[in-house]
Amino acid sequence: MRLSRHVVNRVGSGRVSRLALFDLDGTLTDRGSAVSEAVTRLCRAYAFAPEIEPWLLDQLADRAHPGDFDRLTHAFNLAIPAAQLWREYVDLMAAAVTCRPEVLEGLAGLRAAAWTIGIVTNGASDIQRAKLAGAGLGALVDGVAASGDLEIRKPDRRLFELAAARCGVSLADGGWMIGDNPAGDIGGGHQAGLRTIWLRGRPWPEELPAPHHVVDDVTDAITILLNETE
Repeated sequence: MRLSRHVVNRVGSGRVSRLALFDLDGTLTDRGSAVSEAVTRLCRAYAFAPEIEPWLLDQLADRAHPGDFDRLTHAFNLAIPAAQLWREYVDLMAAAVTCRPEVLEGLAGLRAAAWTIGIVTNGASDIQRAKLAGAGLGALVDGVAASGDLEIRKPDRRLFELAAARCGVSLADGGWMIGDNPAGDIGGGHQAGLRTIWLRGRPWPEELPAPHHVVDDVTDAITILLNETE
């Protein structure tokens, strides 16, 4: 299936729910550059052997979990407690992660237009919330559901239900899911009964139903939501 930049809008003419659930990593924030910076700073702080940094970058490429640092200490026979390294990595990630000013402004515009904003993210609870705070997103979000909260991951519908509940609403009222992961964000959002906006980038699996919109930047997704308000 070839997806155009804006897939035909399948939203009906009824009332549009003003719940917008966003993915965090790769959607609202630049995780990749933050991981690189945090790992480099951690390795320099402890003067780790040169082979540790590329090993750790590989382990943390897709996600980060305290268990990664257990493996690190065992693999390289480090005397530093894994829990200490994890806490320092969380702090370094919170300091390194960024959300572009225009994205923050867009989210503020959604709130001003009476939208409810939630985060549905895969990852350990402490690091995901630390990144939210570090990126300046905390005051713009009504509720957060991280996979570490329930030890389940997107596309599991229960994580979307938890996010909606923490926003004070119900999935039964509908809403939107915005993210860059085809299966986790768009497939999961579809299963949760949400309209979806996909940030183009990863290969699109042919077996997935098409998103309602395809965009190249999250600010374009926010513009679509604001137009739905009018």
